[in-house]
Amino acid sequence: MRKSSIYLFVLGFAVVVVTALASAGLVVSAQNSNSSTTMAPVAAKAKPKPKPMYRKKAMPPCDNTKQEQTDLSGTYTGKLKHGDDPAVDATITITGGSITVNAGGQTHSGTIVAVTTCGYTGVAIVMSAEPGKQIDAVSLRAKKVGDSLTLTSVPGEPKQISFTSGGGMMKPKHRKHKAKAKPAATATPAPKQ
Repeated sequence: MRKSSIYLFVLGFAVVVVTALASAGLVVSAQNSNSSTTMAPVAAKAKPKPKPMYRKKAMPPCDNTKQEQTDLSGTYTGKLKHGDDPAVDATITITGGSITVNAGGQTHSGTIVAVTTCGYTGVAIVMSAEPGKQIDAVSLRAKKVGDSLTLTSVPGEPKQISFTSGGGMMKPKHRKHKAKAKPAATATPAPKQ
């Protein structure tokens, strides 16, 4: 009887060990009739995603029905490009709803209307017609930053025009490197005789 109680004790201990290993996910299971065993796969822990260094500000929804008249008044000097012609020096003067363009030795004047919607400024320019010529009208996009003005044709505009002013643009400053000061030479005393 003594041997049977030892066998029962060992069998009970083996059941407890297997149950503990099974709860820890380390069970050894029989895969086929040849009694080959493998470890049960252990689920890999997902790495937490790094938090962004900054958060983008949520932009309020834009109401494209709200339009604001934009005043581009000022005098801008820069480069004007019309179609395939090379860019020329030009000065554009805008005063309220009037525009004057001095470019390539010619002066043209007309009217301008600028409207901003959702951060986009659309511009319509109608140049005064010269006798015997059609009225010249163009649709452009404007970007004004400080004293700088950029005008570009909108997609689909048959007359490609661009103007970029140089006003308010920062010019790169060249840094002057200071030469390192050389240590002062020490006077060596004359040898005594």
